[in-house]
Amino acid sequence: MDSRAVLTLFVLSSILLFKDNVCVAYKKTVTQPHVLFILADDLGFNDVSYNGRNHGSAMKTPTIDKLAAEGVTLGNYYVQPICTPTRSQLMSGRYQIHTGLYHRNFYPDRPQCLPLDEITFPQKMKDSGYATHMIGKWHLGFHKKECLPTYRGFDTFLGYYLGSEGYFNHNRSDSVEGIKMNGYDFHRDVGENLTPAWEYNGQYSTFVFTQEAQNILRQHKPTDKPIFMYLPYQAVHGPMEVPEQYTEPFKDKIKDKTRLNLAGMVSCMDEGIANITKTLKETGLYDNTIMIFSTDNGGPTILHYNNWPLRGAKGTLWEGGVHGVGFVHSPLLPAQVQGTVNKAFIHVSDWFPTIVQSIAGGQLNGTKPLDGFDVWDSIIKGTSSPRKELLHNIDPYFVKVTNITQLPSPFTPDIHAALRVGDWKILTGNPGVYNGWIPPLESGIVPIQPVMPEGKNIWLFNITADPDEKYDVAYKNPSVVKMMLAKLAEYYNTTVPVLWPDPDPNCDPANHGGVWGPWM
Repeated sequence: MDSRAVLTLFVLSSILLFKDNVCVAYKKTVTQPHVLFILADDLGFNDVSYNGRNHGSAMKTPTIDKLAAEGVTLGNYYVQPICTPTRSQLMSGRYQIHTGLYHRNFYPDRPQCLPLDEITFPQKMKDSGYATHMIGKWHLGFHKKECLPTYRGFDTFLGYYLGSEGYFNHNRSDSVEGIKMNGYDFHRDVGENLTPAWEYNGQYSTFVFTQEAQNILRQHKPTDKPIFMYLPYQAVHGPMEVPEQYTEPFKDKIKDKTRLNLAGMVSCMDEGIANITKTLKETGLYDNTIMIFSTDNGGPTILHYNNWPLRGAKGTLWEGGVHGVGFVHSPLLPAQVQGTVNKAFIHVSDWFPTIVQSIAGGQLNGTKPLDGFDVWDSIIKGTSSPRKELLHNIDPYFVKVTNITQLPSPFTPDIHAALRVGDWKILTGNPGVYNGWIPPLESGIVPIQPVMPEGKNIWLFNITADPDEKYDVAYKNPSVVKMMLAKLAEYYNTTVPVLWPDPDPNCDPANHGGVWGPWM
């Protein structure tokens, strides 16, 4: 064999080895696929019409419904109960007890961020040869510039650093030690160039984020790096603001003003996803793109978001807080799984290893030990999930139940915690304030509020048989309770110190040109 033949054989072998875990995963493609990850904010389980149409909801999401119906709908998919924890687990692939972020959300006045020694998801995508773009809500810290998206693996960022703000004016107010603060939070960052984006003042954020995504897609050239785009919309988190044309179609069915605005916000986001999908097709990128859609937590029922028939809401460890809406859509998916509902056990932390390793063809070396699993085979082949259990959270600083008689156990059951092992789910302590079954306002169904015995601090459910958490079987299964408490104790022993610093008034935007931004 001559030297040219040897060289050719070596190059072909190298390409096949590099692409092996990508090619077996979906239809063969000559280049790494583009990856579009869309994260909706506070979208309830029953606030997409492919769920809601069967449960009395007037919400309309034709684009989301179509993309899910043509792809793989994730029927056993989990997120965290509030914003920052879900985002931290997506970006790090690690449980919040292992990053110190297990207590509440990030607030503007606290100097905290995803620990800087954590290797992030976008950093690994860059290592895998991708151009990385983020558009939307960060909510993983900003007190130091090193905490910001373009220092954590993204090439570009357009959006806001905090957890909520006005959709039009992009302002956020806060109060620290009696000092009232208000500032603008909209930024265009490229590398180390951090710039307040004043030009978007008055523009509705869902429009802005959609158009930015379309612009990036249109500017892509065939010779460019593949795109990884992370699009965490502001929608549909409060405040309840939306252009009036989006509420008009719902006025006959929804009389409550807050829920009416929510319907419009959901509809506007759905339209934005339709426009991005159209641009993908117009630019020729669609055929080599994998789109993943997820909510970040359950809907806050106090504001008439809806998770029916699931129990609970955002901020709770009940299924209504953590059982998320999600799907994967792509023409690269095998034909046999397109249009199916996948029941594999999947968590938001699983996207890090799944996308980096099986979709991008990258390596996971250099990360801290991941709590996420590569679930790509489960999605595209229907095999069982490598995930057998899931720690929903342990928060010893959460409000504790009082007046209890503790069971003999290695784990203190008054601590706010929840764990899934196989079919079983245990909750301890106070799972959260909103613990009922709340139907959509427009459905006419009567809400159900459970009787919560004083001092009760352990619940056990067979989630496979009882996904709505109606039948507590703790006292019928003491051996299962004992096993689950022992596992919680094992997890508790791996918990790092909580990251919850005191408020710092130096964050005041008045000291920084009227803008929320790094102050340390």
